[in-house]
Amino acid sequence: MLSRNFFNRDAITTAKALLGKILRARYDKVWLCAQIIETEAYFQNEKVSHASLGYINKRKALFMSPGTIYMYYARGSDSLNVSCRGKGNAVLIKSGYPYKNGKKTDKMIPVMQKLNPPKYGNGVRPIERLCAGQTLLCKSLGITVKEWDQQQFDPNRFYIEDIGSTPTQIIQTTRLGIPVKRDDHLLYRFIDSGFSKFCTSNPLTKRNYLEGKHYRLIRYLK
Repeated sequence: MLSRNFFNRDAITTAKALLGKILRARYDKVWLCAQIIETEAYFQNEKVSHASLGYINKRKALFMSPGTIYMYYARGSDSLNVSCRGKGNAVLIKSGYPYKNGKKTDKMIPVMQKLNPPKYGNGVRPIERLCAGQTLLCKSLGITVKEWDQQQFDPNRFYIEDIGSTPTQIIQTTRLGIPVKRDDHLLYRFIDSGFSKFCTSNPLTKRNYLEGKHYRLIRYLK
């Protein structure tokens, strides 16, 4: 399990360092696991930061010690963040990819698909789309605002693990859903290039997106 000291860094450094780490959540007797492939950094002094609105109880986790879980409702569904160094600063876990190694995970995918069924029609959600977005990720792992907001990670129920997987290249780009002229230009979203086709929105295939203007390709050194 990552130590709390891991999160005692600025939001950008933490957001990049979380790529490749494994989220593990115990649901009944089954461990549900996802590799983190996309993150977003937020600072208190930004216009779109929740912390910029000031301290109230529902945003308390943002002002707690680094490594505290901050969850909120995005479009009515759960969203996972972790506080880092500096009051009000945090990283949003934007998307992941189901991870099936390391623990007994033969029952994992069916459980994740049951927790996160398709929005329309019958059948099951494809594996590659189970965690392709902040709310889909939380649904597939069975983690909720009610249970985890303002809590600390627990090695017996929900935690993040370092398995030594580090992206060789990171895509640094703009965050999603940011209103115009409210810090929408900041390149504070980070994507593991090897999983870019599974992230929320892939800047490499986005029409009219130009390298150097809308995104950068950076070699990541741990």
